[in-house]
Amino acid sequence: GINAEYGANHPPPPPTTNTNTEERVATVTAVDANTVTPTAMGRLRDIGCQATWWLSSCKPGFGVDHLRDNSLETYWQSDGPQPHFININFKRKTSIKAICFYVDYRQDESYTPSRISIRVGNNMLDLVEVAKVEIVEPSGWVNVDLDSGKDDSVRAFMLQVAILSNHQNGRDTHLRQVKVFTPSLPTPSQLNLNFTSPLLAQFRDLK
Repeated sequence: GINAEYGANHPPPPPTTNTNTEERVATVTAVDANTVTPTAMGRLRDIGCQATWWLSSCKPGFGVDHLRDNSLETYWQSDGPQPHFININFKRKTSIKAICFYVDYRQDESYTPSRISIRVGNNMLDLVEVAKVEIVEPSGWVNVDLDSGKDDSVRAFMLQVAILSNHQNGRDTHLRQVKVFTPSLPTPSQLNLNFTSPLLAQFRDLK
């Protein structure tokens, strides 16, 4: 998708609250860098490239491209009042299994997020909060599983990451990477298909 450097600088309407949100609060404390990676989330596929990304604000030269460049040395830096938003729009309704972001308190200190809200919907007007994350001095990947609890992914056209507050009451924020994942499609062998026809059996192990 096309990555937009700047978005509207006006705060969107507040999201409604999912009654199951309280069950999804994740607290991550002092994560060691690189010990928790997105691949630890299981069989998932990165779908960030299929979306259009835009931000509530950014400091020139520290925009949306740095969230998707696969480098832990670069970062997005906001440039405006809290809350700060990352808006991710898909062209079609998409299954979203997890969102992962890399933060580094040891380098970013007061720019490091401490409370994050994850919201989904069809557009900016009907966003629903589906997860809240509270992190304490993290340095590494923070993985947020958006499973509904019934082994099912969230489905939405839009995903929003809202940075509600930073460590040490900092104003602007740093995020070094953001990844969005959907479940990988199973291969024919994983489906345990029992082909009896010799013609069909030759396709059983195709990947």
